[in-house]
Amino acid sequence: QVQLVESGGALVQPGGSLRLACAASGFTFDKNTMYWYRQAPGKERAMVASITSIGITRYVDSVKGRFTISRDNAKNTVYLQMNSLKSEDTGVYYCKVVLTWETYWGRGTQVTVSS
Repeated sequence: QVQLVESGGALVQPGGSLRLACAASGFTFDKNTMYWYRQAPGKERAMVASITSIGITRYVDSVKGRFTISRDNAKNTVYLQMNSLKSEDTGVYYCKVVLTWETYWGRGTQVTVSS
């Protein structure tokens, strides 16, 4: 079955960096667009970045120039490199894939940006 397992979340100071990873299994990873979403405290889950099967990337305006999404198809893993972190980046980060009939989510990884 489809599984998405996020890792890499932590408590980090403002201005710091983190790299999140999402290990995928149960589907043809290299044929699918992968997404990172964020759910900030008290807010709706919202897309942060996406990467297509051929490496075309998209970002929400608030993270452009600071975050980089990438994928390693040999490892079935998608990454989110987060630099210059701000307090408003705090939240639970989720990995998502949309297959023919269903949307799948991981369980998320907590990122807290605080001094």
